[in-house]
Amino acid sequence: MSIKGKTVIIRAVERDDLPQLHKWINDNEINAMLGGWHFPSSMNDQARWYETLSLNSLNQRFSIEVPGHGLVGATSISDINWKDRNAFTGMHLDKSARGRGYAVDALMAIMRYAFEEMGLNRIDTTIIEYNTPSIEVYTRKCGWEIEGTQKKWYFRQNRYWDRILLGITREKYIELINKNNYWRG
Repeated sequence: MSIKGKTVIIRAVERDDLPQLHKWINDNEINAMLGGWHFPSSMNDQARWYETLSLNSLNQRFSIEVPGHGLVGATSISDINWKDRNAFTGMHLDKSARGRGYAVDALMAIMRYAFEEMGLNRIDTTIIEYNTPSIEVYTRKCGWEIEGTQKKWYFRQNRYWDRILLGITREKYIELINKNNYWRG
């Protein structure tokens, strides 16, 4: 099974993806745009991480592929809370894949899957304040709302940066696709 966008395919992470994922996890420019803590990672670490992936997990990790271009990024649906019907999502794209609409399509596909297949009621994410391209994708292009700011949350480049909290509900997603006809166009 895969999750299909208009141009991207979101699928399970495969062992063959590990060399590219290893490259990205060690790319300082990519990591500077992501939350969390980053350490240099070995291929052995990647292989061990891969072995922990499970369909029974409340943290699902995916590869983003574009037919004809191959693997362009990774995304997730994590911290799945089945009782309250919410989860967290995140995404990163290879630097060469940016600016081509893949992020919008991947996010629209993840929302469609989360809301129309998993039955979730909301999904959230966080973005470091200087990652304005991602903030724009989520808010202006995909209908997410900025719901808050956690001051001086991230430490990067020898200073503290704010953490922007974003979210979207199933209701707002339905309004968005009815307005922009994303899946019909």
